[in-house]
Amino acid sequence: GMAIPTRNEVSDDLKWDLSRVFKDDQEWEQEYNQVATEIKNLGRFKGNLAKSGQDLYEGITEILSVNRRLEKVYVYATMSSDVDTSNTHYLGLVAKAQSLANQMSAAISFVDPEILSIPEETLAKFMQDEPRLKEYQHRLEQITKKRPHTLPASEEKIIAAAGDAMGTSANTFNVLTNSDMEYGYVQDEDGEMVQLSDGLYSLLIQSQDRNVRKNAFDVMYASYGQFENSLASTLSGEVKAHNFNAQVHKYNSAREAALSENGVPTAVYDTLVKEVNSHLNLLHRYVSLRKKILGLSDLQMYDMYVPLTGEPSLSYNFEEAKNEARRALAPLGKDYLEHVDYIFNNRVIDVVESQNKVTGAYSGGSYDTDPYELLNWEDNLDSLYTLVHETGHSVHSWYTRNTQPYVYGDYPIFVAEIASTTNENILTEYFLDKITDPKTRAFVLNHYLDSFKGTLFRQTQFAEFEQFIHEADANGQPLTADVLDEFYGNLNQRYYGDSVEPGGEIAKEWARIPHFYYNFYVYQYATGFAAATALANNVVHGTDEERTAYINFLKAGSSDYPTEIMKRAGVDMTKADYLRDAFNTFEKRLNEFEKIVNELKTI
Repeated sequence: GMAIPTRNEVSDDLKWDLSRVFKDDQEWEQEYNQVATEIKNLGRFKGNLAKSGQDLYEGITEILSVNRRLEKVYVYATMSSDVDTSNTHYLGLVAKAQSLANQMSAAISFVDPEILSIPEETLAKFMQDEPRLKEYQHRLEQITKKRPHTLPASEEKIIAAAGDAMGTSANTFNVLTNSDMEYGYVQDEDGEMVQLSDGLYSLLIQSQDRNVRKNAFDVMYASYGQFENSLASTLSGEVKAHNFNAQVHKYNSAREAALSENGVPTAVYDTLVKEVNSHLNLLHRYVSLRKKILGLSDLQMYDMYVPLTGEPSLSYNFEEAKNEARRALAPLGKDYLEHVDYIFNNRVIDVVESQNKVTGAYSGGSYDTDPYELLNWEDNLDSLYTLVHETGHSVHSWYTRNTQPYVYGDYPIFVAEIASTTNENILTEYFLDKITDPKTRAFVLNHYLDSFKGTLFRQTQFAEFEQFIHEADANGQPLTADVLDEFYGNLNQRYYGDSVEPGGEIAKEWARIPHFYYNFYVYQYATGFAAATALANNVVHGTDEERTAYINFLKAGSSDYPTEIMKRAGVDMTKADYLRDAFNTFEKRLNEFEKIVNELKTI
């Protein structure tokens, strides 16, 4: 393809303008020094928060104000570095900002324990004496909810001090898989022998050449297989740490402890697993259709990622994509579109790939900056989906930061993916509404079906595995490689169904998933995707009330518990309806995809 430009060769209108964050590096340096001083001075609140309502209010307010300034210092450094990671000057700024963030964490570690030391009735009196504390009521409630799960300060201190030791398993997993493990050699698409890497694996596993896919799969799992017992040991160690922390803090399970961090009832998890299991027949149908389209007598797990449809004729340069995105997002209303326009037309997006720029895409910024987006644009449909996805995050950030005070001016991971995925689903609805060409329709339908498979089904499969390993360990069952292989192999077979050949190396997949070290994190991708499918339906086909409810959800930030915020958006995640809505949409689209495939015979 084209030679990748250097940063200097990219025209300014395709770069984000960070001078709106800090005029220049010198201004950043001044603010950095001031924030560093402020952090050192936060010690003056230690031991004083519990004295009076006024002391508590002033302490929280000052800490939040320093944190707010720190975030801005942090994002300027990381974003300056992300666009050219070979620039050692900005790598230096990132290191300084990182170290400042660590100092901040250490400086404010006294806050939650000190607030928890205030007896409930005293705290209630503080709230009366100091009416300004009302602003922090929800935040204080989130902290004091931990009261039954908090030990005396001296004991919490010991547990915190053991944190590094408890994290050794996860560190070992990272070092082993990122540094020490060498993958073997494979033939790439051109028949060249090359050393496999994670990035290359994700390309080769999509290859049209079945030998290339199989070979990549075999070499990948040979590497993990070689360390399988060590990796069972690191995973088991991580699970033991989760279970220990939950147990000493008087939770019924590690899962309950992890979910309560976001105030999410375990019913949300149970409902997800139950509904996904009762709809596995839909995944089985999709998998058997894949087998039929690929014309295979045996379907293996390494055949799961090869694209079923050719690239569509749709291609967009960035300008065209912005217009298309705008048209697709129109159902969200005039106010929403004004924010989209601002983001699209004011150098808030860093658009094109350039040398040493980080890969992928994200939406970032902080409370006091624009919701900047990083992209690596290609003129294809995937890039348009990415633009719409990141803009979903950015407008969510804009509404939250401009509606909520700083204390609630961010949103928890539980809802973060909902705004972005809702936008993707609105784009899908828009395409299915206007595209008539069967090949292009097939591509769009399959894009949705594949996302659904990779998110709702796959992440729930992971969630079931996580629940099993934590419960098994809690019941005293050793998590050996054999135990993990057997459970994971059976689970995988149950999910993908009879169209896939049983057995094979996929039973070792648990060994290479870093998310299993994240402590009940992945279920949120699945619940989020399902909620987004339901909400996109409301926005495109629903009432004005439903659209308004959706915009209000974007404005809510973390001013309430995520499941409460979602209820007001029109989705009760403790009940099954939103999941059934999502499965109905999946089935409807699967029906149409099957029909087109049968009519076209070839895609």
